[in-house]
Amino acid sequence: MLLSYPYHRLRTPTRRAFAALAATVVAAGALVGCSDGDGPERSVDAFLAGWRSGNLGTVGFRDPTGSRLPADEVAEELRALSGELAATPPTLRRTGGPTVTKDIATVPIRVEWSLPGGVTWAYDRSVRMRQGQGDQWQLIWEPQLVHEQLESGDRLTLRRERPVRAAVLDAAGQPIVAPRPVVRIGVQPSEVDDPAALAKRLDAAFRAVRPPITPPVDVSDLPRRLREANPEAFVEVVTLRDEAYRQIRSRIHDMPGMRFATEQRDLAPTREFARALLGSVDEAQADDLARHPEKYARGDQVGHGGLQGRYDDRLRGVPGVAVLIARNGPDGRPLPGVEVHRHEPTPGQPLRTTLDVATQNAADGALRGEKRRSALVAVRISDGAVLAAANGPGAAGENLAFTAQVPPGSTFKMVSALGLLDRNAVTADTTVDCPKTFVVDGRSFKNSDDFALGPVPFRTDFARSCNTAFTALAPKLGPDGLAVTGRTLGLEGQWDLGVDVFTGKVSANGGATEQAAAAIGQGTTVVSPLAMAGATASVARGRFEQPKLVLDPAPTKPAGAGPELRAESVTAVRGMMREVVTAGTARALADVPGAAVHGKTGTAEYDNNPAHTHAWFVGWRGDVAFAVFVEQGGSSTSSAVPIAERFLRALR
Repeated sequence: MLLSYPYHRLRTPTRRAFAALAATVVAAGALVGCSDGDGPERSVDAFLAGWRSGNLGTVGFRDPTGSRLPADEVAEELRALSGELAATPPTLRRTGGPTVTKDIATVPIRVEWSLPGGVTWAYDRSVRMRQGQGDQWQLIWEPQLVHEQLESGDRLTLRRERPVRAAVLDAAGQPIVAPRPVVRIGVQPSEVDDPAALAKRLDAAFRAVRPPITPPVDVSDLPRRLREANPEAFVEVVTLRDEAYRQIRSRIHDMPGMRFATEQRDLAPTREFARALLGSVDEAQADDLARHPEKYARGDQVGHGGLQGRYDDRLRGVPGVAVLIARNGPDGRPLPGVEVHRHEPTPGQPLRTTLDVATQNAADGALRGEKRRSALVAVRISDGAVLAAANGPGAAGENLAFTAQVPPGSTFKMVSALGLLDRNAVTADTTVDCPKTFVVDGRSFKNSDDFALGPVPFRTDFARSCNTAFTALAPKLGPDGLAVTGRTLGLEGQWDLGVDVFTGKVSANGGATEQAAAAIGQGTTVVSPLAMAGATASVARGRFEQPKLVLDPAPTKPAGAGPELRAESVTAVRGMMREVVTAGTARALADVPGAAVHGKTGTAEYDNNPAHTHAWFVGWRGDVAFAVFVEQGGSSTSSAVPIAERFLRALR
């Protein structure tokens, strides 16, 4: 704008007048915060809205040379430059008013991209505008408007930054799962003349590994796979721990076509080490990706089952993300991406447990040869720490040690005896008849192998596991006396170990037949091995204390400690459990080295067929209480007791 004045002589301006005039000229040349409704702000706002919507039809564009650009071409290039971020346009806003110099206006904006994982990438840019004919402001389009380092043909890409997965720790604070050497065993088809013969030799070698590989390596389809594969391919057969591979290295190393690759994988100390309790860590599976597309990506390591699955979010950590500019070289080939933003991954947090490596190894070893579903739980008496939770090979990944719901059989006579002693119904020396059979409301109860002891001290009835003596005494417990006593030992409690557990359900308020069955661990009473190990520890300790497994993060609602058990009663039960080993059904444990072993055998019918029975043994030695369970194990003396002996001898 030009200023004009009437022609007449003016006085010489003062310094103040010159300053005022200069301010007026500046204001005319560079306007900040222009208030014109058709000013640059309006065009910028239209562009920002169109960037997000993809519709730029209301915005005029020119390139840096001043040539006009169609809006649809700008919209297409904007999408191309956004690359992998195009589906989630940024949040955009003006951060100040325009600065105008002649016909060029510059408006500052804020660009905020929402990246995977709730990460925000924000930066400032400037939109340049040119005032054209009719005072219309047109946007000067250039790739640098999206990001200062972008050029035509570039595109933004994302790279997932995987966090370091934290470890599950043992009681000593050492990682249970840690990088350990493995060997990938494969075959190159072009070097194999007789695939069937090779498969037969490999099968024999794999069967020689001790302890046996679980599940067994199936090479039955190897000949077909070799025929169908690329002749120079690496056809993988199995991945073995280094210690297993070394057992058969000399047998397989020189077989035709064999190839071997050594690497590290996160593994527990042994193949079976607390396997069902710990769970596994594997590459993300199809159902993981389908259920949680926002959480997992291909190649991620994901916890499945057990502690690894339950605490996967904590252990896995939070992935980071990097934004890169992808561009091609003069020859059209991709160049290395230029990183323009990075959000570091957050490492996982470790999970600390009470598991003791030596005790767990002893428990796993004790069950190793048992083909039936089985479990062994060990609890430290002094503080309730779960030292071991083992499940035999037949459990197929199920944590029977914590979650089985099965009748306890005669191991429950420990609870029945405590209840009878608390009610002064008997003493350890009270004579209680042990006939061959005892009938309650028409139902006949009998002893294992139909034995009879006649009138003997109650301690002998207990040590020899006389069913008829206990069924005769059942009315003295009353309709709910067994359940009340069981609760003093922690059964049916609300335990919080940081993992799923079943604490038992004790029969109560049943008729005479049900009461008689419950007194010998039958009827509707069901427990888990952990529940019985906890009850056994309560007897050894003199009061209930909830078993504990996960220490950090600490469970929020652990059960409180129980009252002190009646001294006379619990002392008598301890004495009778020692007699089970010295003169009763568990005499095979009498010569186990170390402190004195106390215990109780149990054979539990689980249906209407007396031949169908589970086998149990519960007991303690020193500061370790434990429970052994064998599904369909038959007589406890031939299945559960030998497992207990192997465990105790290995635990020295």
